[in-house]
Amino acid sequence: MAAESGLEWPTDMTDELARQSHLLIGAVTELGGAIGWMTPPTRAETDEWLADMFASIVAGDGALCTAWRDGRLVAMGGWLRDQVPYFRHLAELVKIMVNPGARGARLGEVVTRELVANAAAAGIETLVLGVRGNNHLAIQLYEELGFAEWGRLPDVIEVGDERFDDVRMYLKLSRPAHLILRGSHPSGPGSSPRRRRPG
Repeated sequence: MAAESGLEWPTDMTDELARQSHLLIGAVTELGGAIGWMTPPTRAETDEWLADMFASIVAGDGALCTAWRDGRLVAMGGWLRDQVPYFRHLAELVKIMVNPGARGARLGEVVTRELVANAAAAGIETLVLGVRGNNHLAIQLYEELGFAEWGRLPDVIEVGDERFDDVRMYLKLSRPAHLILRGSHPSGPGSSPRRRRPG
């Protein structure tokens, strides 16, 4: 499927990638896509985002997947490792987008599947993502790929005078067999039991 979709994993920023990324981001944002900008960003803004993305890639803390058709960038997305030391096994899927003119070919699914596999190969144990509450098609796609909702902040995403839920989802990947998964059990470093209240 990846080969059919013309997927590439760039590791540095070329002028063509920067130009096409700017066009793709502008087209998605123009239709209200929730990818981090309220209005279509300038080329300088998208170049800055790409430069930051590639800095993470060079450091081994992320990846960018791009899908091309007939020389045109039609979909992209990435993952970024959390920079907090005790969350280094955690990563977030970011900026998953498909050109409005290329929708219907399940390119979002293709890119997301590839990113999940790539993150797993890099040793990521858990992937998280955020999606706007009214984007039911995206939520359905992520659920089909195994993601589950772990939290929802109601009416906090601002779009002009409108407010939408911020839906947070996660996907467990493989973990080393030697790990001790304590969850919320009151044991291990920093643990404490609940206070017993007078009966």
